[in-house]
Amino acid sequence: MPAKRASKADVDRVRQFNRFYTRVVGALDEAHLETPYSLAEGRVLFELAHRTSPTAAVVGAELGLDAGYLSRLLRRLERRRLIKRTRSPADGRESHLALTAAGRAAFRSLDTRASDAIAGLLEPLDADARRRLVGATETIGSLLGAPSAKGAAATPAVVLRPPRSGDLGWVVFRHGELYAREYGWNQHFMALVARVVADYVDAFDPARDCCWIAELHGERVGSVFVTKDPTRPGVAKLRLLLVEQGARGHGIGRRLVDECTRFARDAGYHTISLWTNSVLTAARKIYTEAGYHMVKEEPNDSFGKKLTAETWEMPL
Repeated sequence: MPAKRASKADVDRVRQFNRFYTRVVGALDEAHLETPYSLAEGRVLFELAHRTSPTAAVVGAELGLDAGYLSRLLRRLERRRLIKRTRSPADGRESHLALTAAGRAAFRSLDTRASDAIAGLLEPLDADARRRLVGATETIGSLLGAPSAKGAAATPAVVLRPPRSGDLGWVVFRHGELYAREYGWNQHFMALVARVVADYVDAFDPARDCCWIAELHGERVGSVFVTKDPTRPGVAKLRLLLVEQGARGHGIGRRLVDECTRFARDAGYHTISLWTNSVLTAARKIYTEAGYHMVKEEPNDSFGKKLTAETWEMPL
């Protein structure tokens, strides 16, 4: 039986909510989240941050934007040197889009501000109210056909974002626990991770260093870092790649490694290097497929096990 036409009262209530919510999230602000960018420009940056060199047509289809309007948005972002175009080898009429280093920095700022703004909405609520609010968003998405309601298992909601408060402590904790459980490594490994994280914070340069936290359906499931090599000018180091056991198989590790490669190349490094161990077969497979090559191996028993340490590199 076909659904009845929506009543005027129902339409008015949904429109009232839309007016309220667009005000709450600042959708009408010319400078979204007190940045130089509009909400539409921020959404374009978000799509490019979470896709691998999409075409304008793909971005436009995802955002439901008119081709002419999207073209104007892209030109503005290109003039600001936030995005770059590469002509498609398959179709010379199309270009692939990607963020520049400045674009990624702009996205990270927007992403952090957006998360902080939503946290500001949630934090005054008690745990029950938060659950009701989050549940209501899921209900709205499900009823209106949001992608997460149409088979999230087939297309997991994977997000790579910059670290927020508490994330770096989580990186140390999860490395220590996971490697102890899976490989029997002792506290010396956790101490090494803590030193790497501390050095990253102490020597952080946003133009040369970066960290990504991977989330799957809103939960932290991975991490990776790019840092400068203090002993080798022009060489970046990929460090602390981690993917939680339950999140493997979704390509998260490869995405994290690809982000490191792109960042290092755009930051002007000529080589990216990493240190690993021969027992980490899944990670080594990712490195091989990404174009890294082992350049050195040596015995290593630093973590309570007899291991073979390896250094891998890739020219950029």
